[in-house]
Amino acid sequence: MATVDFGGVRREACLDYSPGAGVGAYAVVHVGFAISEVDEAEARRTLDVLRAMADAVETELGEPLP
Repeated sequence: MATVDFGGVRREACLDYSPGAGVGAYAVVHVGFAISEVDEAEARRTLDVLRAMADAVETELGEPLP
């Protein structure tokens, strides 16, 4: 298990599927499991896409996601 940081939000994640992940690594986490490691550039691209999706929803609904 590891503590992971999602833009300031910290959660526990299981590393069984990404045993090579260590301090400072970037990983895709789904339902509490680190399912793959990615490099910093891919992590940044993924975060940019997720932020754009949240912004699009906020624009559509007129309010931020909870």
